Amino acid sequence: MTDPSTPPIPTQLAALARADPDAPALTCQGRTVTRAELDASTNRLARVYAEKGVATGDYVTILMPNSIEWIQAVIACWKLGAVPQPLTPTLPDAELAEILDLRERALLVGRPDPRGQVPSVPADFTPAPDTSAAELPEAVSPVWKAMGSGGSTGRPKLIETGGDSRVPAAIGYPLGAAADDVQLINVPMSHNTGFSVAVAGLLLGQHLILMPRFDPHDFLRLITEHRVSFLATVPTILQRALAAYRADPDAYDLSSIRRLWHLAAPCPPEIKAAWIELVGADAVWELYGGTELQALTFISGAEWLTHRGSVGRVVAGEMKVLDDDGNECPPGQEGEIYMRPTPGSAPTYRYIGATAKSRDGWDSLGDLGYFDDEGYLYLSDRRVDMFTVGGKNTYPAEIENALNAHPQVSSCLVVGLPHEDLGQVPHALVQLATPDALDADGVRDYLRDRLEPHKVPRTVEFVDRPLRDDAGKARRSAVRAEVISRSPAPARR
Repeated sequence: MTDPSTPPIPTQLAALARADPDAPALTCQGRTVTRAELDASTNRLARVYAEKGVATGDYVTILMPNSIEWIQAVIACWKLGAVPQPLTPTLPDAELAEILDLRERALLVGRPDPRGQVPSVPADFTPAPDTSAAELPEAVSPVWKAMGSGGSTGRPKLIETGGDSRVPAAIGYPLGAAADDVQLINVPMSHNTGFSVAVAGLLLGQHLILMPRFDPHDFLRLITEHRVSFLATVPTILQRALAAYRADPDAYDLSSIRRLWHLAAPCPPEIKAAWIELVGADAVWELYGGTELQALTFISGAEWLTHRGSVGRVVAGEMKVLDDDGNECPPGQEGEIYMRPTPGSAPTYRYIGATAKSRDGWDSLGDLGYFDDEGYLYLSDRRVDMFTVGGKNTYPAEIENALNAHPQVSSCLVVGLPHEDLGQVPHALVQLATPDALDADGVRDYLRDRLEPHKVPRTVEFVDRPLRDDAGKARRSAVRAEVISRSPAPARR
């Protein structure tokens, strides 16, 4: 439950604007908006949204890349007591329609409704110059964000945060964020990581540098030029940026980074170790948990060096590892990870649509792993991604981690393909830093020294595009289905 004495987000932002109106609030593609400009522009935008029927409690779906306009749309929603509901702007029409069907919307921003039911405004919409920028009556959004999820599993859902828009600036403190930080928003704000750290930064009065889409050279350049001190990112970005840095290390200065968080997917150990060497063990931190925020683990770079591969110890809520019969696993025994908020605390989320797998009030996000005897958690993979080769459990993440250690591999993805004798066998899709630097035999030879024989991919496919999006997500089930559709029959060899 939110503290009723905390002002809603727009009231806090207006106070920051009055305190220092000329302080930079947002910078994107060379354009900077001050705190006062952000407050005035969102007052105008909120009035236009109200004219279009947006009111307290209404959903407003935002379908835009990271931009100043994205932030303005979200703040305008809060100023009316509405609920911002961001989605990836490139969603196929059919998938967008499925998510829109889950709950009524008042407005779409950035893209029309493929069903033709909800009014919309374009991404570059600007209120008329004579629209009033005066302060609006204070409103409280009953839910401060509602994230879309489920595209990778084919079960769309909305995850409403458990609290209203009276969000305290202190939400950034556990992450080590400070008011004088310059923060680089490098992951899509349509995903929970980007949204949450952007809001924490706004409430603290940070200067946010927004990347509309990830490019490794721009990522490094923006850190250098703006002296970025705080950022949250995902392993796929760390991997791609590392390759760009190593190609020309004298072109970039990373010494300003004080806190670098990574989350959303397992990080290949070699990539993490390289970033610890670059910016220091005290700067690199990892977080594990879901959008639902039932529970979280943290681990510092210094801890990770002595517990290599761990995602840390539980710092909020509760977690346990259960076997297939629902029995709690002892340290070192792998099982499915379940979590819940601390008993007696307020709910951290509400689902609309598909729900999580639950056991007696404990939720599973589908991840497999184990605790060691010191309480450090280690992830194996997602249950839905695991496959068996001749009866042996095989985890794509383990194969991908080994392959990502090769200096010529920019990104990779492993799926299990049907096999007549073994059930399934690994198939690797690989994007190379230098075209033709490796062939299929080279990939297998490299992995034979690092993996058990059944984990070495039987087939290797080279692609010319990143295999994960800028939020570090991969649609593994869709990739597997597409690869199978090109295979006339299960492999025999």
